[in-house]
Amino acid sequence: MAYIIGSFPTGVMIGKVFFQKDIRDYGSGNTGTTNTYRVLGFIPGTVVLVIDILKGTLAGLLPVLFYQNTHFFVLLFGVIAVIGHCFPIFLKFKGGKAVATSAGISLAYDWHFFVLSAIIFTIILWLTSTVSLTSIISFPLFTLEALLFHDWLLATIAALITVFVIYRHKANIQRLLNGTEEPLHFGLRYKINAKKSHK
Repeated sequence: MAYIIGSFPTGVMIGKVFFQKDIRDYGSGNTGTTNTYRVLGFIPGTVVLVIDILKGTLAGLLPVLFYQNTHFFVLLFGVIAVIGHCFPIFLKFKGGKAVATSAGISLAYDWHFFVLSAIIFTIILWLTSTVSLTSIISFPLFTLEALLFHDWLLATIAALITVFVIYRHKANIQRLLNGTEEPLHFGLRYKINAKKSHK
């Protein structure tokens, strides 16, 4: 069930149903939140973001139905949803990059951790205006945050997800090094670049 929940192709479904577009044919070709923002706009992108987060949350809460509401099972079911999100059965196992659904796990696990992580992610995103760079910077910080919470189980899972997220962003890392990664129309870096282009 957790894998099927994670496999739900949110961005592709919203693009096809409401915009008659397959977002895999545009932008980066990715099925996740960032490409949805890029191809379909702010509102559809935000809807995809929320649903993809809730996929991790819902999967993480599944053990409650079976009276196995332990930290281990919440994290395990959440990780399985992340695997479904990245390798969805409905899209020939070609999916997103694990960021939003991974965030949803923390919401199921500890909402305090989720809120603090969301604040960290938002601040870094505002500074960099680039989702990929924000993800690459933020996830190691989330692991450190888990250690500061003195939660070794969460820190271990966070570290594993961090390695996976960075691996999933290998193409983005190359574009960042080449200076060709496309930023969002949001944040400090975008404003600075916009001012420079007007001079």
